Amino acid sequence: MRRQACRAELKWLNQGGNMKLDDLKQGFSSFLDSMAEGWQHLRQSASSALTGFRPGQHTNLPQRSDVDDAFYLPSIGWSMLGGDVFEDDKRVVVRIEVPGMDKNELDVEVQDNALIVRGEKRFDREESEGRYRILQCAYGNFRRVVPLPAVVVPDQAKATYRNGVLRVELPKLQTGKPQATTIKVVDA
Repeated sequence: MRRQACRAELKWLNQGGNMKLDDLKQGFSSFLDSMAEGWQHLRQSASSALTGFRPGQHTNLPQRSDVDDAFYLPSIGWSMLGGDVFEDDKRVVVRIEVPGMDKNELDVEVQDNALIVRGEKRFDREESEGRYRILQCAYGNFRRVVPLPAVVVPDQAKATYRNGVLRVELPKLQTGKPQATTIKVVDA
């Protein structure tokens, strides 16, 4: 976008300051198309990562009167819990950024071809007297759903949590391979 603006300015200077109205319209139209494309990409790639947080029983958030931040709402918070999904022929690996948690505070399950991560991020109060000037982190109960690209075997999944990143490895259900299964015949 900046490059286009510089080109338009150079063209204007080269023409002695007499830029044609059509050129200006075309430049502005190109700028709007570029902005719309960028916004569309951001909306599509980030929409599933935007996660709502609601105060839970152990969240321990400060009262609105204890915070100077005009945008602080103790009843709801939002955060980007970014994630990656990797797939090979044997497994699906999901990584989700969930900073500030303890592994015991995370609940992970597979349901209807989706990985569901739940938890409660708790607020740690400062011990000394003072006021919170800004509170931008989200605290409370959250639920993040990640669609899985293949059918997996949930009972064989393995999850680890290190440095604020939850990593879940899910073996794929191997279909199409013939297996011998014995079927017991019983009296009718």
